[in-house]
Amino acid sequence: MSLASDHAVEATSTSAESAEIAGRSLTQIAWRRLRRDKVAMTSLLVVLVIVSIAALAPVITRLVGVDPSSFNDKAVSDAGGLPLGRLGGVSLAHPLGVEPGTGRDLFARLLYGSRISLLIALSATLITVTLGVSVGIVAGYSRGWLDSALGRLMDVILAFPLILILLALSNVLTQRLETTFHLGELVARVLYLILVLSLFGWPYLARIVRGQVLSLREREFVESAVSMGAGTPRILFREILPNLWAPILVYATLLLPTYIAAEAALSYLGVGLVPPTPSWGAMLADSVRYFAVDPAFLFIPGTYLFVVVLAFNLLGDAVRDALDPRAGRA
Repeated sequence: MSLASDHAVEATSTSAESAEIAGRSLTQIAWRRLRRDKVAMTSLLVVLVIVSIAALAPVITRLVGVDPSSFNDKAVSDAGGLPLGRLGGVSLAHPLGVEPGTGRDLFARLLYGSRISLLIALSATLITVTLGVSVGIVAGYSRGWLDSALGRLMDVILAFPLILILLALSNVLTQRLETTFHLGELVARVLYLILVLSLFGWPYLARIVRGQVLSLREREFVESAVSMGAGTPRILFREILPNLWAPILVYATLLLPTYIAAEAALSYLGVGLVPPTPSWGAMLADSVRYFAVDPAFLFIPGTYLFVVVLAFNLLGDAVRDALDPRAGRA
């Protein structure tokens, strides 16, 4: 009797847990998994802090009493222009030290550089996701010549050597944007980086979405919508798209740090933002010349960039695990 009673209690508990899980949406289940993941919550906190200080960079630098463009000859030596003091000139006036040669505050330039980098990465990610999802859904749901044409378009774009295009066409396309749309040099270069990164990045997501749609279009709910006379736009964006949010969110969270690192690498190569605009890549490129005599100038922005990219990558991995339907966690 006791054994049967234990089995009954266990069955009741299992059924109650199953009912509780079934009553929660995918978003609620994913959020509950994220909250239990200490690495995910730590990464989320770091990301929120980074985005907040980037958005509030003018306010923070004003409170600290520094700005990214002011030269300070008194903070560097007359011979060689090296920062005065230890750790690259770290002091109360300059919390992270100063740049060699110019004396510009490194803390302010890091904050303002994060604004540019995050703006480029977020904008490029948004455009990439929009194009990739739209083309992928249409290609996966359609049959015949349209699917083939979109597939060949993806193949052509993926065949282009992106780095070579960025290096070769940077000045030409930037000048064309300036003259055509009457933009300043900074705005034109930011727009150029956003467009090139997104226009050459969407085929990867489009292929992922297309593969998902190929299986979803044969599901019962899609056939039911077709039999009820629903139009193609409704089927694509009201029936199929809600079932694609998991891979889309995972790809977007992993794509964002990739674009942050790409912008820094392009600025390092000299085809990104131009001085005196603060940029993580440009700061790293300048720091190489002073590494032997002022290693802090390389270590500080390099560490900041490492933390930013690592936080976004860890958060992306955590989101992927939380949205995995095969995960055995509730």
